[in-house]
Amino acid sequence: MSDDVPTVPTTDGTIRLGQFLKLAGLVDSGSDARELIAEGEVRVDGEVETRRGRQLSPGALVQVDRPAGTVSARVG
Repeated sequence: MSDDVPTVPTTDGTIRLGQFLKLAGLVDSGSDARELIAEGEVRVDGEVETRRGRQLSPGALVQVDRPAGTVSARVG
């Protein structure tokens, strides 16, 4: 991929959204992840995702809307 979004490697190929948010450093805790997902502040491949347990595959782009701007990471 030729963008500036960091790719975060996963061990099993797929990972749940809530786990990935923590692994990628996009949130500080599981409760932060749950809150942001419930509020519709998390997008996967451009679509709002409200399921914390959604399985992500390598290449998926995860974006979190924050007051200071959007932070992103790609599943590796």
